Amino acid sequence: MSKSFGILADRPECYIYSETLGCVITGIPRDDVAVHYSCRYALAAIHEEPGAVADNQTGQDLLAITQWIAANGAEGLLGVTGSFLVGCFNERSDIDLVCYGPEGYQVAADLFQQTDLIRPYDGGDLTRLYLRRAKYLEGSSFDALIKQECRKLQGLTVGSGAHINCEPLRSDHDKTFARIASKEIGEISLLAKITDHAEGLTTPAVYGIRVKNILSSTIDEPGSFARSITHMRSYLGAYTGAFRSGDTVHLSGKLVHTQDGERSGFGIELTPWTVSNSYVANLAG
Repeated sequence: MSKSFGILADRPECYIYSETLGCVITGIPRDDVAVHYSCRYALAAIHEEPGAVADNQTGQDLLAITQWIAANGAEGLLGVTGSFLVGCFNERSDIDLVCYGPEGYQVAADLFQQTDLIRPYDGGDLTRLYLRRAKYLEGSSFDALIKQECRKLQGLTVGSGAHINCEPLRSDHDKTFARIASKEIGEISLLAKITDHAEGLTTPAVYGIRVKNILSSTIDEPGSFARSITHMRSYLGAYTGAFRSGDTVHLSGKLVHTQDGERSGFGIELTPWTVSNSYVANLAG
């Protein structure tokens, strides 16, 4: 996302102020979108007409998963993204799934318990998982990173041993962010305790937090905000489902004032629309 600012530098109409995020983001006008890829449709289409997918070793694992989904009446609750969505898969491809809403999350959780299809990361494979994620989650120790990563829907396919993960998305009719408006105040780094993770299992994730220590900030007297910062919102899928109530987490993101209907307050926001820093959330201690 940060690169999009440069890619679209000569397209000022692609720079948009988002009331929800409280910052400038990039977007493509609808009239410029030539093809729309549906994750749901792509997964259903692969199941009905496998084509070249059946000739790919990882694709064969994906077909076994689509058969399980169909047998359990879960069509429409899961989709496929990444290389299998756009048809550019090869022998090194991963399987990137998405699921929708609480019902989809439950189906996906059941799917990842099917050990004849997917095996969890364990033993020597944990090093493989660490190397995969460490470049995106700098600052985490091996044990802390593995602990938060093992809470997510991911594993290895039984057939080809390919990485497979599933990103839980909010349902089509979710109104959690419908009335929210934010204003960016500055940037802040702190330690916080997770007080509520119920809304943190889907992207965008929302966690209730209580600030323990403020480490740094671009604003003066950041301590005056400490008691008023009550939540963390993440538009980065890396932190969906990663934390649980009681965890202590190191957060580095935007400090925002949020208005939600008649309610207002302060929170930490992790977004990909930044060119200065990478916002992070790491399990601590």
